[in-house]
Amino acid sequence: MSSLGPAKPPVLELSLSPDLVIGADAAYVLDSIPEGSIDLIYIDPPFNTGSVQRLSSITAEQDADSARTGFGGRTYRTRLVSSHWYNDSFADYCGFLVPLLERSHRLLSKVGSLYLHLDYREVHYVKVELDKIFGRSNFMNEIIWAYDFGGRSKRRWPAKHDTILVYAKELGKHIFNYNEIERIPYMAPGLVTKEKAERGKLPTDVWWHTIVHTAGAERTGYPTQKPEGILTRIVEASSNPGSWVLDFFAGSGTTASVAQKLGRRFIAADSNPEAIKIIRNRIDMTNVREITC
Repeated sequence: MSSLGPAKPPVLELSLSPDLVIGADAAYVLDSIPEGSIDLIYIDPPFNTGSVQRLSSITAEQDADSARTGFGGRTYRTRLVSSHWYNDSFADYCGFLVPLLERSHRLLSKVGSLYLHLDYREVHYVKVELDKIFGRSNFMNEIIWAYDFGGRSKRRWPAKHDTILVYAKELGKHIFNYNEIERIPYMAPGLVTKEKAERGKLPTDVWWHTIVHTAGAERTGYPTQKPEGILTRIVEASSNPGSWVLDFFAGSGTTASVAQKLGRRFIAADSNPEAIKIIRNRIDMTNVREITC
């Protein structure tokens, strides 16, 4: 790419393409995808926290010469295994995000949906803009993902939820696989019939789900990694086998990993080389084309 930025990319022929992992800026990626070709877009953009998001992994090893003392009086030293980061600060967040959402709207098929994952800092501003782009009549849901992990402020109610805004390209025509969604237990099973209790209930727009545990098998070491359980629910509900699923803030690659397991086609894109490296190591790359711009 020149100092003036990349030229407009050629449009991808998705009918002939394998799954895609693309290392490029989001706007560049969106310009390369045919309009009306995507059934599901999920994005988890930076939350505009105003700081650098960093996650480092260390390992501890016994070392008789170290001054660090641990359990049982054993001495040890630590070694940095990996450190992943990205800058999460935007002077004009809507100015950064809205053009990408406008492009996203054009890429969705008539049965397509957008899931936009945000937190309390910007969600109310962005929803107003999405109403303009999609039309208020195509607003589907405001999903609250609630979790109970991490620090607790003593000066306010601790913030323990994210918001996922859901819009359909054309509400009523959109994919929603009611019978494919995994059911959850009733909170008060004694208040329903035995049959209902055994079957479980459809999740509401409040999703209780833990974050990715620091020692969990899913953990990649990438900051702000989202759990596969959340993406599995989204992909099963709002796409069909063979549907194209797009995530242009792919980060740790959760969307790609889930889409691949569920038999969906996927485009996972991120401008951070660290993210692309993690995605490459996380998924089966046998039938995946990697593009770097």
